[in-house]
Amino acid sequence: MTPTNFNTIGIGIAFSPNLKANIYEASRLALRFNAKLILVHVGKRTTQKEETLKSILAPFKQEQLHYKVLYELGNPVEVILDTIKQQKIDLLVLGALKREKLVKFYVGSIARKITRQANCSVLLLIKPSVHRVPCKHVVVNGLSSPKTSATVAASFYVSHTLEAEKITIVEEISQQQVQVKVDDDKTLRKATIVKERIRLREDYRVKQILEDIPAPYKENVQIKTQSIFGKSGYSIGHYAQLMRADLLVMNGSDKHTFWDRFFTHDLEYILRELPTDVLVI
Repeated sequence: MTPTNFNTIGIGIAFSPNLKANIYEASRLALRFNAKLILVHVGKRTTQKEETLKSILAPFKQEQLHYKVLYELGNPVEVILDTIKQQKIDLLVLGALKREKLVKFYVGSIARKITRQANCSVLLLIKPSVHRVPCKHVVVNGLSSPKTSATVAASFYVSHTLEAEKITIVEEISQQQVQVKVDDDKTLRKATIVKERIRLREDYRVKQILEDIPAPYKENVQIKTQSIFGKSGYSIGHYAQLMRADLLVMNGSDKHTFWDRFFTHDLEYILRELPTDVLVI
């Protein structure tokens, strides 16, 4: 399987304290992926803003960064989503808060609203840095889903480009699949056997996916699979945080309704409290 290349990278920018760090992160990514960078600011164009951006981008212009700055007026979510389509953006970079307060979560921040609706991959940054911090460990979901093969392929593409040292594919398995009530040693042994069979089945499924990954993307990187029994989304987020992963790669969600934020599932657990930088394919 050949993953889709990130030929055009977009970033939504606000003139906030993280402006320089966010632009530096996006510019470094654009250079590494040999991509064009589209910077989108929802607000009026002013001489001061132009000078600020020119100053921040100067070091990358010397490295032949191909970029364009767009100033648009309107609703931030609608403007960004329209720009994604018009500019044919493959990867959108957004700064995001690590945790949303409960009320704000249900209303939805700009970054999370865009993530739920964007028709491209989205990278949510919770810890942007002016100075490059190496991406050493990438965790990717390996759950049973039609989208997983493409997501795993994309994670190897990104890991290869960022020169990551380790990829962990996490197979989230619902406790309901075990279907054994444990109340004594006998049922405990039975549950253990059932879990081991499921783990072997899931490992085999993931190995089949890995066979389709281009060989160069599997070189010089440690590949590990990890089965976890628990709630889909919640478990992998906790694992990524526990392992101090630098990047968590997730399938995009098909559900974008208002009620999906109340009945939390899969990606919504991750969006509620970002465990690290998150890439949604």
